[in-house]
Amino acid sequence: MKRKRARVDAPKQPLHTSKPSAIFRPSGGRAYTLSVALPGSVISKASSALAPELKTILSGQIARALAVFCVDEVVVFDDGQAKRHKSKEDPNEDAFNGFTGYSNPDYFLMHILSYLETPPFLRRHLFPMHPDLRFAGSLPSLDMPHHPRSEEWCRYREGVIVHESGMDDGSRKKRGIGDSQVEGRSIVDVGLQRKVSIPAVIPVKTRVTVKLPEESGRSVDQKSQMAASAVEPSEPREVAGYYWGYNVRAAASLSAVFTECTYPEGYDLTFGTSERGIPISSLANPVAMGGNPTVPEFSHMMIAFGGIAGLEVAVEADEELLKMGVSEPKDIFDYWVNLCPGQGSRTIRTEEAVWLGLMGLREIVLSKGKK
Repeated sequence: MKRKRARVDAPKQPLHTSKPSAIFRPSGGRAYTLSVALPGSVISKASSALAPELKTILSGQIARALAVFCVDEVVVFDDGQAKRHKSKEDPNEDAFNGFTGYSNPDYFLMHILSYLETPPFLRRHLFPMHPDLRFAGSLPSLDMPHHPRSEEWCRYREGVIVHESGMDDGSRKKRGIGDSQVEGRSIVDVGLQRKVSIPAVIPVKTRVTVKLPEESGRSVDQKSQMAASAVEPSEPREVAGYYWGYNVRAAASLSAVFTECTYPEGYDLTFGTSERGIPISSLANPVAMGGNPTVPEFSHMMIAFGGIAGLEVAVEADEELLKMGVSEPKDIFDYWVNLCPGQGSRTIRTEEAVWLGLMGLREIVLSKGKK
């Protein structure tokens, strides 16, 4: 009787996980935008002997959430709860001369968020040394599509103007820039070995978005300049579908988040978050929402988060809303939602709520956003 040979499978190739595999790959242009609003007072609440470092870490946690969920705009508003100390009143601020985490927490949060959103190779051009950034180097990278490595190719890139028309002869020779490359053009550093030339005269140290010629990615000449064109910062998202980072905007109050909206048509879908709202899961159930139709499609969506005391205190501190007779924050949003019904902790911190809210509304963003 013949004995069956045991089947021997070929050895499996080991799974290499040393490099990230979840690389953002655009799937077509995206017209809709996602915005987040939160108070700068969350920074003033991070108080301890190590407060400057903790304030930086907290800001980094928020920035990570914005990047992971492809947020296009973040608005830092004043809810009237930020504790603002002068340097003489706070010894910590004396130790970090110019540190704004105590005197102006709104500015501090915006400073850190803007710094982290900027591609690393541009930071030395755009951000001078500052006490606010003392611990920023220890924060994890956001690693967004507009933060490519020097060896990676993308037709769109962020850059900074390093020269404009009018450079003297000595400076041109020192940098290896010929006369024909200067007149009526600006030289841009986009993080590649080659500089980029665009047909526009733009002030030095201005951040620009450039579109590179398709064939330049395979060029072997690493010394010559590439001719490119400056485009709107929104073009990589609208035309190619790239997530291209977030804009940072300040608002003096909760109402200013809406009245100073940078989109001409304003936000057409808004969410306010509170433990007193309806469960976020009920948004997909019209019956649970009192027979209301499901969430509509949108062009510009806004999610607002409160500080430790919630959005209610932001309304109480907002003179414009009080003049209009608004006393409850739920009246200014399309939906008033509870991100974590039955929470085990007495409070959910704002940096935690940002992650919960963006995750909970992720399916609505992807399915209802107008392409």
